[in-house]
Amino acid sequence: MLTRKIDGKSWNSHGSGDDRNFKSMGRGVVIEPGARIFLAQFIELGDDVYIGHDTILKGYFDRRFVISAGAWIGPQCFMYASAGIEIGAHVGIGPKVSIITSQHDTSDISMPILHAPLKHAPVQIGDGVDIGCGTIILPGVKIGRGAQIGAGSVVTRDIPEFTIAAGIPARAIRERA
Repeated sequence: MLTRKIDGKSWNSHGSGDDRNFKSMGRGVVIEPGARIFLAQFIELGDDVYIGHDTILKGYFDRRFVISAGAWIGPQCFMYASAGIEIGAHVGIGPKVSIITSQHDTSDISMPILHAPLKHAPVQIGDGVDIGCGTIILPGVKIGRGAQIGAGSVVTRDIPEFTIAAGIPARAIRERA
């Protein structure tokens, strides 16, 4: 790990992202070239998981990061599991989707946001969910089984199962018939 001081603050490199020592890995997993995996020892992959080109997966110490059987993660996705991520079975995640489990606490306005402490909350995605290209899922969100999230949405709150949601912020449009 490389440490560097910038403006009096220490910044640590997370390494190259070439770690492939997963906590568990099922059969038939495909990880395309250019995918970068950090702290893989905290990541569990089910059978027949697909991880697209140039995707970044960041595990985190003592947090669960589970991608269940048959999940498809498109290219150029970013997933940071500082509070844990659970992705259900047969979930489709389009290209350039981001799943974030931490954000800065901005309540102290005397402090630069960059240096403010982080608040963490896990993300859970139920079985059979479809997440459109370019969607951003923020900390603490639960997306229910069979839900569909429209491309380019920002998911800031829970989405019930079998609900179609879209927009910024994402809102329920209707239930799937």
